[in-house]
Amino acid sequence: MRHWWVFLLAGLAMCGLSAAVPSLTMTLVSRQVPFHPVGGSLVEDTFYVTQGIEVRQRLLPTAKGVTFRPAYLAVGIKVDQGGRLYGTPQRSGTYLAAVRMCAAQTCRDQRLTLVVLANVPWEPRALTFPGRAGTPLSGEIGINGGPEGVIPTFTVTDHAKLPRGVTVGPDGHVGGVPAAPGISEVPVRICVAGNCAGVVVQLIIA
Repeated sequence: MRHWWVFLLAGLAMCGLSAAVPSLTMTLVSRQVPFHPVGGSLVEDTFYVTQGIEVRQRLLPTAKGVTFRPAYLAVGIKVDQGGRLYGTPQRSGTYLAAVRMCAAQTCRDQRLTLVVLANVPWEPRALTFPGRAGTPLSGEIGINGGPEGVIPTFTVTDHAKLPRGVTVGPDGHVGGVPAAPGISEVPVRICVAGNCAGVVVQLIIA
């Protein structure tokens, strides 16, 4: 009789141990597997492009080590593993798309807004700016035409051509104080929603 109680107690102890071991094992395993969040999102999630104009833009994640799942985002627009947007948009309109961002073993979807604008012709408004050495210079390149509400960007493609003391900002503002007289021809690239053209800005300093 005494032996029967001993076996019963031993059996109950084994059952309790076997029930505890799996949960303990699962806890240890889950702690050993690191979790790598993608973290953050994109520096910019809205892109303006022009119908019929080749897209040359890139998705910029706020975290390091992020890759993208290649996919179609809109009619004629795709994204590659490095986050490069490419293709030629075929239809104007606003498109909402999801791009999959991955870091280590973790992925998440990021929503993008792609605004495809109709191809509206534009032309620069002013390309010649007179000034005097030692006197502050102020002017705007600007454009006529183009899609309504879209802000153009201006990029000097050869800074060596700028006269000393003069700047051309990304908003097209021509400013600074010219250091010496002379005539300079500065190459500038103007882009309106991906529709870009090169122009020459002439600075005539007396």
